[in-house]
Amino acid sequence: MWYSFGTMFVLLQEIISVYPALSPPTLSASASNRACNVLALLQSVASHPETKNLFLRAYYTEYLYPLLNTTSNARSFEYLCLTTLGVLGALVKVDDTEVVTSLLNSQFIPVCLQIMETGNELSKTVSTFIVQKIILNEAGLQYICATPERFYGIASVLASMVAEQPQPSTRLLKQIVRCYLRLSDDPRACSALQTHLPEVLTDGTFNSCLRDDPVARSYLQQLLDNLAAPAGRAPPPGAAPAAAGGPHPGLGPVAGGSPGGSSQEAGPSHTAPAARAAPHPGPGPAAGRSRGGLSKAGQSRWRRR
Repeated sequence: MWYSFGTMFVLLQEIISVYPALSPPTLSASASNRACNVLALLQSVASHPETKNLFLRAYYTEYLYPLLNTTSNARSFEYLCLTTLGVLGALVKVDDTEVVTSLLNSQFIPVCLQIMETGNELSKTVSTFIVQKIILNEAGLQYICATPERFYGIASVLASMVAEQPQPSTRLLKQIVRCYLRLSDDPRACSALQTHLPEVLTDGTFNSCLRDDPVARSYLQQLLDNLAAPAGRAPPPGAAPAAAGGPHPGLGPVAGGSPGGSSQEAGPSHTAPAARAAPHPGPGPAAGRSRGGLSKAGQSRWRRR
């Protein structure tokens, strides 16, 4: 498809044609369905190893971000958003530093954080999966942890997700915990999480939710082990928790699974969408210390480490 004459240009025209219906939100179900079919074709290009980087270098992703940055809770917009996330999820599914660097240098992260906070369950799951894949790459982790503003911009969103009622699904919770676990690999982020990790992740609140997912339980146990170690020193895999001389509250032995397990990419759903809020400011400082922000003195200490 990439090499056939004029095909990609026609697909791009189809995407651009829905822009006028994004604001004010007037996108019809038929127009949304047409755009989603085009996005499915683009996803096949974005997932193919021979065309993925060509797709990226041609800046096709820049034409997709407006489809994510909407404020309507209509199903036509939610399906469009979810299918667009599928294209970006296809790009990051296989670890590639060029892909991660491109997304970090674009406006994707602020939009993705917005969806993680205000989207429906499936949109949150896919967007969290993408953030997880970004920070699993070393370049992504270094970028997010380079400044306290970037770190707390993501950490505050993760904290708000685990505090939501009703509780997040097991699949979403596993990806949230995996994000925290990866952040704990950075010494500065690990030190910050020792005092800013949401209490619901340490008091056994999610025991019943994670009971049937040994991989998720393994992620959470390793996270708590990392944070129980002295600042900047994560214990080796399998080490006993450093705090209280025993298991963390409510976490029993893990049957199977390992922290290196992979997450599954979410598929389509017909879940009713949640209302969208204004665009997220991105990985910047959270408002107030209640969301995990740092004082000026704390920011100075972060930068000196």
